[in-house]
Amino acid sequence: MRKNPQKAFGDRVRDLRKQANLSQEKLAEISGLHRTYVGAVERGERNISLLNIIVLSRSLGVRPSYLLESIE
Repeated sequence: MRKNPQKAFGDRVRDLRKQANLSQEKLAEISGLHRTYVGAVERGERNISLLNIIVLSRSLGVRPSYLLESIE
């Protein structure tokens, strides 16, 4: 059974954030997104837009496609 795409994406964001030793608050600050939004993305509760995928990928120092690999 495949994982929910939103949850898989959120797990990838959380893993990368932790690898970068960033809190949700710090990632939110770097990306210009709200902390509660970042938390909701990580929990798979948000259907994230393309623009925010790009914003998060830049903030985490990865290509947007790398964030999306987790849902293939």
